[in-house]
Amino acid sequence: MRICMLGSGFNAMFYTTSLHRHRSRDRVTVVYSRKDESAKKFSETWDVPHYTTNLNQAVEHPEIDVIIVALPNYLHEQAVLAAAAAGKPVLCTKPLGRNAEEAARMLEAVEQAGVFHGYLEDLVYTPKTLKALESIRSGAIGDVLWVRSRETHPGPHSDWFWNKELSGGGALIDMGCHCIEIARNFIGKDIRPMEVVCWAETQVHPIETEDHAIGMVRYENGAMGQFEVSWTFRGGMDLRDEVSGTGGTIWLNHWLRTGMEIYSAEGQSDYVAEKAESSRGWLFPVGDEPSALGYVDMFSDVLSALETGGQPMETFYDGYVVNAIMDAAYRSHESRKWEPIDLPIWRGRDDVDKSLSTTDYDDEHHLIKREHMPDGSIKVILRHKTSGEILQRVVKS
Repeated sequence: MRICMLGSGFNAMFYTTSLHRHRSRDRVTVVYSRKDESAKKFSETWDVPHYTTNLNQAVEHPEIDVIIVALPNYLHEQAVLAAAAAGKPVLCTKPLGRNAEEAARMLEAVEQAGVFHGYLEDLVYTPKTLKALESIRSGAIGDVLWVRSRETHPGPHSDWFWNKELSGGGALIDMGCHCIEIARNFIGKDIRPMEVVCWAETQVHPIETEDHAIGMVRYENGAMGQFEVSWTFRGGMDLRDEVSGTGGTIWLNHWLRTGMEIYSAEGQSDYVAEKAESSRGWLFPVGDEPSALGYVDMFSDVLSALETGGQPMETFYDGYVVNAIMDAAYRSHESRKWEPIDLPIWRGRDDVDKSLSTTDYDDEHHLIKREHMPDGSIKVILRHKTSGEILQRVVKS
C-alpha cells in the first residue's frame, strides 16, 4: 500500500513506525502538514518522497492507495470529505468526530462515495485485548455482564487537545472513546447502548473542559460498560480493563505493569515509554510500543481488509456510535442524570432477549449460588420458581 499521511505529529509518527517496520511492504509516500517545516522534517525522517501543505494536493496525489487522517479532531471532517470526494479509501484516527453529527456526516460521505473506510481505534487491537476477545467468544467467562475500562495519564502532548472548540471536549472525548469502544467489543457491538450517566469535572488544569470523567453505559441486554478517564493521573499512563461474566473474569493491564521493570538511581537520558513522567526511580519500559498499543494488529487488519475487499474490525460506523455515546455522556454531565443515547442510525440487533438468565437446580427451584464452606460442606442458595422464596441447603458435608 502507498499511503498518504495527513498529519505529521505524534499519531502520524506512531502510525508510520508501525507501517514501515511491521507491514514492511506498506510505505508512506505522501505526507501533508499545515506547516511546511513540519512536512519537510517528517519527509526527511521517514524517507517520504512527497510532502505538501495543500490538503487537496495530498489526497488527489496519483501515487497513493489509501489516506490516513492523523490530524487534530477539528480537521477530521474536512479531511474525510476530501478523501471521499477524491474516491480514495480513508482511515481516520479516534475520535471520528467532535460529536455524533460530524461523525454521521463523515459516515454518509464515505458510504455515498462507495469508498473503503476504517476507524483507527488502536486499543481494541492490543494483543491482550484480542486474546481476551477470543476467550470470550469461546465461552470462557459466559455472558459478559460488566466491563470496566480505564485510561489515565498526566495529559496529552499537543496544545489543541486542551482547547474545547478544537477537540470537542476534554479527557472524555480524548480517552473515553477508547474505553467505550473497548466495552462495546467485549459486550457485543450488535447490542444497543441505551443510556449513560456521567460525572465530569475540571479538577486540576486551568481549562474550559473536563480533565477527569467517570461514567456508565447501560446496554439493552442489561450489561454495563464503565469508563474512567483522567488527565490528572500522575505516574505515567495507566491502561486497564476488567471484564466480568456469568462464568468468569478477565483482568488486563496494558501499560504500567509491562513485564519489564528497571530501577535507576542515576536516571537515563533516552525515552522510557509514552507518558512516562520521569527517567529516574522505578521505570516500566515497553519493548515494542506500537505492538503493545495495538497499532500493528490494527493496520494488519485494516489494510488486509482493504486488499481483500473485506471489512475491518472497526469502521466509521463504530466511530459514529462511540460519538453518540459520548454526546449522551456530556448531556448527563450537565443534567446530572441518566441520558438516553440518540442513535438514529442503528445497525445492530433489535431482538435482544432481556429476560433473566437462570439456572435450574431442580424442578421447583432456580440456583442462585453454590459455595464451598470452610468446614468442607457445600451450601446452595435457591429461589422457589413459584413463590419466589429464598432458601439455603447444605448438600454435602
